[in-house]
Amino acid sequence: MALLSVQGVTKRFGGLTAVNAVSFDVAKGEILGIIGPNGAGKTTLFSLISGFLTPDEGDVLFDGQSIKGVPTHVQVDRGLVRSFQIVQTFADMDVLDVVTTAALAKLPMVEAIDFAAQTIRRVGLGGKEYLTPAVLSLQDKKLLEVAKCVATQPRLILLDEVMAGLTMAETEAPLAVIRELNASGVTIVMVEHVMPVIMRTATRIAVINFGEKIAEGTPQGIVEDKRVIEAYFGEHLDA
Repeated sequence: MALLSVQGVTKRFGGLTAVNAVSFDVAKGEILGIIGPNGAGKTTLFSLISGFLTPDEGDVLFDGQSIKGVPTHVQVDRGLVRSFQIVQTFADMDVLDVVTTAALAKLPMVEAIDFAAQTIRRVGLGGKEYLTPAVLSLQDKKLLEVAKCVATQPRLILLDEVMAGLTMAETEAPLAVIRELNASGVTIVMVEHVMPVIMRTATRIAVINFGEKIAEGTPQGIVEDKRVIEAYFGEHLDA
């Protein structure tokens, strides 16, 4: 049984169909990449899975149970959490406070503080616990976004463009964290535009275009798919 099953999910905003009958499964322990042009509906799809939006049609199952319309905080309690494309922080909190707030989803205060400190070190932000997010580099802000997810002790993380805005060298730190999390048993679904990263990281890729899934398969199979090349890559892609 798939850990996550997206079944014919559709979302309309007035006359615009942002996501149209999208289906895919994610096995426990997998890293699924989701790619597609800007405006393809990828972030809307994440919002439908994570409870920020409710599908007009279709269903989303997590560990065999429907989570369609289930509030986000309940999903976090069950083990499904998401990051945001635009880093979300609390301006008046330091890094430790921010991650502790996330850890409080499942732990009492004293344990949450301790677990948050461990999580900060785990993602590579050790020594920056008492800095405010505003003074962090973009790379560290991205790592903080991941740390907030990890602090909730998730079974599955939806990562929305964690690498956006980073140089290739700067992607190495968050990429190492993602791989370590996956190796520890956390299932990952990641929307990403940095193609060398997604090709090296994902075990399988789904491609969204104009709200519809147009392809799904291995990274190598995806880069050779003519529909994907036409919709996303142009005439060729050097993987």
